[in-house]
Amino acid sequence: MSLADNIDFLRHLPKMPGALHGMGRARLPADDSPLVEVADFGSNLGNLKMFVYAPERLAPKPALVVVLHGCTQTAAGYDIGSGWSKLAQRYGFVLVMPQQKRANNGNTCFNWFAPDDIARDSGEALSIRQMVEHAAIAHGVDPARIYITGLSAGGAMTSVMLATYPEVFAAGAIVAGLPYGIAHSMQEALAGMYRAPARSARDLGDLVRKASPYQGPWPRVSVWHGAADRTVNPANAGEIVKQWLDLHDLPDAPMSAGDVDGYPREVWWNGKGETMVESYTITGMAHGTPLAIEGHEDPYGAVSKFMLDAGISSSWYIAQFFGLTKQEPIRTAATDELRSRQSRRAEQERRSARRDPPVRRALDVSGAITRALKAAGLIR
Repeated sequence: MSLADNIDFLRHLPKMPGALHGMGRARLPADDSPLVEVADFGSNLGNLKMFVYAPERLAPKPALVVVLHGCTQTAAGYDIGSGWSKLAQRYGFVLVMPQQKRANNGNTCFNWFAPDDIARDSGEALSIRQMVEHAAIAHGVDPARIYITGLSAGGAMTSVMLATYPEVFAAGAIVAGLPYGIAHSMQEALAGMYRAPARSARDLGDLVRKASPYQGPWPRVSVWHGAADRTVNPANAGEIVKQWLDLHDLPDAPMSAGDVDGYPREVWWNGKGETMVESYTITGMAHGTPLAIEGHEDPYGAVSKFMLDAGISSSWYIAQFFGLTKQEPIRTAATDELRSRQSRRAEQERRSARRDPPVRRALDVSGAITRALKAAGLIR
């Protein structure tokens, strides 16, 4: 379908701003998510729904993570698919998941391109900001540990929130999204999605600088995109990186490049050695959130449309980028059972090692160390 065909199709939808970022519906059981709806959280000029999950056992001065779903998805469906409430339970942080209404957008996309919804203290951006404030006060959140992430339209809305409220968020992660400020109409949004016109880093940075009176320091940013994405052009990942490199006054060339779970990752850091911008390219992956399900005893998420088993858990690595996995996992019945299974398995391997030759024994020890590090949440 050509760009002109897409525009004509969108013009005839019952609700004009719909049909961005994919046409399929997610088929995930919403009743498996622990999210609870909060009805009264502010003026809610953007007319969004607010869902929250605060585990029984929160870490002291807990962090807060905002997670934004993609088009045709719901908050609960994206939670189940991405595994964020499981991470919240394990590491004791508060989860806020806004949800779009069909009254605002026919395909439940966040309106990341609508002028009234992407300006500071206006529309959907203000509603999400009010959700953060409500949850932060209710649960005693550390104001220096508030983060945001999202997929597709939710990824583009993550860009909006980082630009319009940079003083609120310590970091953000954009999955298959777009830079802030490149679209103020449906036609411009489609052009950005399909063609991703190149802009100068300075122009992209200025779009963020003009979005609020804030002067920095700017949030850290993690960017994820499938190289085979045919819904949102993968070149958008490079444009997002350019936008934030300019804001952080960092060079174009990555300071480090390597593979993580078989996929390229580029990194830029500041003078203190802190990672400020990182970019993952998921080679061969189409439009969606990358998961690591097959072969993982304790995976985060579930495969469905736009939730893709790529052998790398974006949710876990994003949580690591946010600094959420540095603390000890919160003990629950589920984590105790997992530790018990791992302990029994390790004991069986130790007994087997005593009967095996030295070479096999060395391999088993290495494997046990790896599993122990995974159990502690230090590696994936």
